[in-house]
Amino acid sequence: MNRAADDLIASHLARSHAAMARAAQDTALLASAGRIAAKIVTALRSGRKLLIVGNGGSAADAQHIAAEIVGRYKQERPAFAAIALTTDTSALTAIGNDYGFDHVFARQVEGLGTSGDVLLAISTSGRSPSILNALRKARERGLTTIGFTGANGLAMGELCDELLVAPSDDTPLIQQIHLATAHGICETIEAALMQDLS
Repeated sequence: MNRAADDLIASHLARSHAAMARAAQDTALLASAGRIAAKIVTALRSGRKLLIVGNGGSAADAQHIAAEIVGRYKQERPAFAAIALTTDTSALTAIGNDYGFDHVFARQVEGLGTSGDVLLAISTSGRSPSILNALRKARERGLTTIGFTGANGLAMGELCDELLVAPSDDTPLIQQIHLATAHGICETIEAALMQDLS
């Protein structure tokens, strides 16, 4: 690897470290994350489920978070219900073909979501039509709505019961903050649910 590549990677790591440090000191983000964990715990304790949506890298995050809830984060425990609505290629392509991509998640929320469930919608920009439509449909169906976005995505909050805002406008850094915070939320959820079993 040449020096220029080393410098680019080092620069990214330095910016990533600084962004994580800002997030760790962001009292609004931390408070929001705690409330989000509590809302998800309430739903899972009641036998409800967590639905998760996102596009691109946020779709990967949706799958990652669902895996932590259904599988386990760190502790051996019963499985809990979480579904990433980003994984069913037949549903995604059928809905996209018949209704348009803007409705690929809303249609699934309509079919799978019930009152008392939670929708976690991840959008770094806060402006993705497919994500906003999913939130609207979730509201119609009585789901608790949670959003993850970046510094420029505050308008998304109008559709969310709780909005977590990563303190950055750089998409890769927003994604890193989202996933790191999601891990903290998963650990909090797991600790609360494990306490129920003790």
